[in-house]
Amino acid sequence: MTRLGTLPVLFLLMFPAVPGVAHEIRPAYLDMRETGPDEFTVVWKVPAQGEMRLGLYASLPKPCMAKGEPARSIEGGAYLERWTVACAGGLKGGEIAINGLRSTMTEALVRIEYENRDTEVVRLMPEAPSFVTAGAQTGLDVARTYFLLGVDHILSGLDHLLFVLALILLIRDRWMLVKTITTFTIAHSITLAGASLGYFSLPQKPVEATIALSIAFVASELIKMKPGKSRLSESYPWVVAFAFGLLHGFGFAGALKEIGLPQSDVPLSLLTFNLGVEAGQLIFVAAALGVLRAAGALGTMQPALARQFSAYLIGTAAMLWLVSRIAG
Repeated sequence: MTRLGTLPVLFLLMFPAVPGVAHEIRPAYLDMRETGPDEFTVVWKVPAQGEMRLGLYASLPKPCMAKGEPARSIEGGAYLERWTVACAGGLKGGEIAINGLRSTMTEALVRIEYENRDTEVVRLMPEAPSFVTAGAQTGLDVARTYFLLGVDHILSGLDHLLFVLALILLIRDRWMLVKTITTFTIAHSITLAGASLGYFSLPQKPVEATIALSIAFVASELIKMKPGKSRLSESYPWVVAFAFGLLHGFGFAGALKEIGLPQSDVPLSLLTFNLGVEAGQLIFVAAALGVLRAAGALGTMQPALARQFSAYLIGTAAMLWLVSRIAG
């Protein structure tokens, strides 16, 4: 990477805001689980900020009748409703819609678990806010849904992307960059699979805080870079990537745990979610390298100064996340 002149400006274009949390546009989430013949427990989760919530409302098929008033609460930055419904004749063939989704920039995930352990997971977007339940999904449907969820999760997770960006800025040799990104992929795939399958786990809140700390660490290594002197993180960046990659895998697993794995297709859904994460990561790496190349062509600032300025921006974002997550 030669000249990084306009990197700080391009960096700000890529990341227009640095919020206290890593996911700026969180999805709404509708979970329905069949607990008896044609009877479902329902959990409806909507992003909220304090007492303010998005104006999204779950619309269930007409035969579904609520058994009592929903229990309402605010938990962890989300508005929740919990209730039970009886759906005469079952859910198959009924339409589920998210009212208000068309006027937002977010999305909604709908997960239905039937009494026979079949699972249906659907991703609703503003342009397609409803669907007709099928009662079950084919393996291809499951693969496609979880692949897109993986892509969406990595591309909307600014904390993971900033860590990868910091690695890109730290490494000047392209072959070393390939090895480092590959090592990061292997590491978080290990913990993503192990945690998702229940072999091991870590509390999610400390994991998220430590992920922010990992970004701050790589940003500090960027600041300490000096011409002619190679630090351990520059000579062996794959070691740093592997160690922190294990940690980031627990973060991915936390997101996947919230969505859930269909019992009939656990290996397939886990594999395709991970492939989606990797595809999204490769898209970001390609875009970042393209931005850096453009910055080199248009550059007016010395590479070392541009790299340091970017490191301070990344470090500031990481510390804001760290403080926010510790406070939370």
